[in-house]
Amino acid sequence: MDSIFSGLITSKTRIRILMRLFLNPDRHAYLRELAGEFQASPSQVREELQQLNDAGLLEREKEGRQINYRANSNHPLFPELHSMVRKALGMDRILDSIIERLGNLEQAWLIDDYAEGKDTGLIDLVLVGDIHQENLGDLVAKTERYIGRKIRTLVLSSSEYRDLGPTFAGRPQFLLWHKQEPV
Repeated sequence: MDSIFSGLITSKTRIRILMRLFLNPDRHAYLRELAGEFQASPSQVREELQQLNDAGLLEREKEGRQINYRANSNHPLFPELHSMVRKALGMDRILDSIIERLGNLEQAWLIDDYAEGKDTGLIDLVLVGDIHQENLGDLVAKTERYIGRKIRTLVLSSSEYRDLGPTFAGRPQFLLWHKQEPV
């Protein structure tokens, strides 16, 4: 857990739920999934989900017998919590470093566990564009030390990314950054 949250929130389960659901607000999770992932009792997770839901920070959606939870992106505190989660996981630092030093970056995708909001310690990034490979290794090593997590990168040209698109289709993914074309 990062001190950005642990000083404000004393429940580790609540911190994990916020990290999981606010990193990628398009993803959802259900009670037993979170309990298993956090190695916590379902009753403990249920209580935290209920409190966050009562505060309006989460949305509930019933799907059959299962209730899915996701971040409430319409809540007034959503932008701040989303930003805090990104900072706690080091995403802001990763993006700033990539954009500044890696050449002509067109897109940066977070894939797999972190795209689902799972803080597993291994961040998988797909970088699309004309990337300076010689700077990438140095940058990854420095950023890993700074954020305390391992970063695995896959660098693709635009055409390679288009060709491999179906490969990524079934995997969790989250667009971190894309180049804005001048108007």
